[in-house]
Amino acid sequence: MTFQAPESLSEQIAQHIGQRIIIRDLVPGSRIQELKVASDLSVSRGSVREALLILERRHLVEIFPRRGAVVSSLTVDSVNNLYDIYIDLLCMLGRKLVERWAASDLDGILMRIREVEAVTQAINSPGPDSAEKIIDAGYMVMRHVFRLVENPFLEETLENFRPAISRTYFVALENFQGSIGQTAVFFRRLGEAALSGDADRLQSAIQAFGEHQRQQVLRILMEEESA
Repeated sequence: MTFQAPESLSEQIAQHIGQRIIIRDLVPGSRIQELKVASDLSVSRGSVREALLILERRHLVEIFPRRGAVVSSLTVDSVNNLYDIYIDLLCMLGRKLVERWAASDLDGILMRIREVEAVTQAINSPGPDSAEKIIDAGYMVMRHVFRLVENPFLEETLENFRPAISRTYFVALENFQGSIGQTAVFFRRLGEAALSGDADRLQSAIQAFGEHQRQQVLRILMEEESA
């Protein structure tokens, strides 16, 4: 039997605050007051402080001496740095999938991809709820691939990217109706490339979607800066 410890209180607090940052309920530059969060959630300031350190490691907040925690900004440089690494890691995951998947994995891969398509087809307009559903469905595909690839180091690294990447996905999905359709097309192509056993085709699909997503987020940031 495998022992699984429950999530710590600090991790639960970090997820709660992090989700508010991802959906832009807490905007960049907002100060997160330990005492207020502790009072609102009926937890200790020590647990909140630990949660903020977790969020700092996930690049969602910055902690300054005498000022405390502030929601980090999405900048052109930070988005480019994030996508440079993330796209490369996804390509590595794709290559490992092609190396290791077997015919018996076909049903599982197709099932997860159909779930993403079903979510996108059920959405009529962009918004917080629809963005969350698409992000969650996409990560279900990734987690299924993790089980096939069986590389705990790659899995942990990509999971650690989830908050920062989800934040950018939310920006794109909230602002571009076309992003919803593009996401469905990407996962369909991803499945076709994986099942063909063509690593180059799979990598091209990952790179194309990653770059498309990057450019959408950068466009939004530049529009917000000019406004």
